Amino acid sequence: MANTRSAKKRALVAAKRTARNKMVKSSLRTAIRKFREALGTENAPILLNRAFSALDRAASKGVIHKNTAARKKARLAKALAKATAAQAVAAANE
Repeated sequence: MANTRSAKKRALVAAKRTARNKMVKSSLRTAIRKFREALGTENAPILLNRAFSALDRAASKGVIHKNTAARKKARLAKALAKATAAQAVAAANE
């Protein structure tokens, strides 16, 4: 338990930041999950933009590292490209 006044304040600030970071991470994971669920539909590019926005927002707030955001964005874009290519092949085979 914090004894000094400054330590008590730091504990309060840490709790606030933890709550805010948790909220940002949760919304980030939700955006990514919704995109992954929509892969193969016409909504996927729109949800990809939302996921990109959430990743950029989290990186700018320091919740995740900017390189982590870039890596996740690249992987999501690659997943969309793969899904659209699979759709094109399926359409060509019909």
